[in-house]
Amino acid sequence: MSSTKTGDRSVAAARLAASWLLAYPDERLLGQLDLISAVADELPAATADPIRAFLGHLAETPLREVQEHYVVVFDMKRKACPYLTYWTDGDTRNRGRAILRFKQAYLDAGYDIGGIELPDHLAVVLEFAAIGDVLIGEALLAEHQEAIGLLREALSGMGSAYVHVIDIVVATLSEPTAEVRERMAQLAASGPPTETVGLEPFGALLTLEPSGARR
Repeated sequence: MSSTKTGDRSVAAARLAASWLLAYPDERLLGQLDLISAVADELPAATADPIRAFLGHLAETPLREVQEHYVVVFDMKRKACPYLTYWTDGDTRNRGRAILRFKQAYLDAGYDIGGIELPDHLAVVLEFAAIGDVLIGEALLAEHQEAIGLLREALSGMGSAYVHVIDIVVATLSEPTAEVRERMAQLAASGPPTETVGLEPFGALLTLEPSGARR
């Protein structure tokens, strides 16, 4: 991991590329790969290398196979959940409030994400941090650094090529502190909190299974 300067154009470019690569792999994504490759040529090795590694995987793997893997990893396995608040708040009423904080942060910055994806999906946060409000986006990513680290560990343990995409993100963040590492260990050991009562205001929102970014 490497520390980067907030507002650095290369950081924004790397985060936007990671956001695109976290989207459901379809023909639209394939149409962006040449641009992503060209962006990688302008980036430092810390972010360019994982971009190229993942692009290489896409080039060598049939699209249908990539799509099936995406669904299995992100739609069916909560241990690789791309929704950041799930890691810290699980299926509790606190998660509903946490999600609303993301949405309000976007609205305060005049950034409309539409209704396609929940606002705490990592791809959405990355896009906002890249082309929305850089400072607020940076704060949201830093605040959820533990969740990003745990997502990376989960993907690595599953042998998923998507670990390269999270490596892009990690390379744009500051080195985690001892406190962050300790919190990651605690969350990994205990898992996300659960709650089965009192969730009516957010029931439909919180029971959604991961569905992939902007499919």
